[in-house]
Amino acid sequence: MIEIYKTLADAEAASGPGEQRVLDENIKRDVVRLDDFQEHAWVNLINPTEEELQRVSSKLDIEMDFLRAALDEEERARIESENGQTFIIVDTPVIETEERAITYSTVPLGIILVKHYIVTICLRGNSILEDFSGGVVKSFLTQYRTRFVLQILYRNSTRFLQYLKHIDKLSNKFEMALHRSMRNKELIQMLKLERSLVYFTTSLRSNEGVLEKLNRLGCMKKYPEDVDLLEDVIIENKQAIEMANIYSNILSGTMDAFASLISNNLNIVMKVLTSVTIVLAIPTMVSSFFGMNVVIPVEGPFSFVIVVGLSLALCGIAAFILWKKKMFR
Repeated sequence: MIEIYKTLADAEAASGPGEQRVLDENIKRDVVRLDDFQEHAWVNLINPTEEELQRVSSKLDIEMDFLRAALDEEERARIESENGQTFIIVDTPVIETEERAITYSTVPLGIILVKHYIVTICLRGNSILEDFSGGVVKSFLTQYRTRFVLQILYRNSTRFLQYLKHIDKLSNKFEMALHRSMRNKELIQMLKLERSLVYFTTSLRSNEGVLEKLNRLGCMKKYPEDVDLLEDVIIENKQAIEMANIYSNILSGTMDAFASLISNNLNIVMKVLTSVTIVLAIPTMVSSFFGMNVVIPVEGPFSFVIVVGLSLALCGIAAFILWKKKMFR
């Protein structure tokens, strides 16, 4: 699917060539969806077909390799510049549902800067880009491509932080449920959260390399405000990396603790069952002795009572010894 947007700002004509005046927060902006390509527009591709890729490539003169690279789920985050085109690919967080359970993962998001256009491409609908197209983000203009790219990267970092907080809340919820009852459902959920944190940590470190390279290279024209925004993006990304590491260590430690508890509970159960088995084996042993076809020393009308009493006495002695050794606790 191809979506084409352009922002229109009041007093834009009177703002003059200075970017700072146009980006004034007091200026009202409208995001307009277009039917065809226009200069200074934003082209958003969502799981495009081969025909749509060919159309965008020929119309905007974009390298086809750039367009296809963003559609590879295993593509690593990187930045390239070739033939006057700048290609940025970063990992973005997404929420997935598996068997009525929420999990988190990442997908590549491609950003291509060509003359008078900015192109974004992703395998699925991206909530970050939907904030821009839906008018949630007010302080952006498609005409200023560098600022727009940095705003996308900034919201991407903040979205990682938001999802990390969700993961922390879910892990606390499952931990409380495990305190009440050791069930496989909560353990599996925590394992999925631990896997999500591994995805997040790997993706954030890859994004960090892209941001550092973007800060060093001069392939994108940056105004002083853009430099400050890029520094904010780098700071937010570093904070997300630290949070992901902290939550991953906490969750890993929690899982190890619960694994030890489960193993300890199993040992306790086996110890109790073994003790009960030993006590119950004594009457069987005594009765088997007296059930043999031999002369027994307690023949008479009370022989059965004597055998039962002897068995109970031996069971009591064995149970007392095992209890003293804390085999029932």
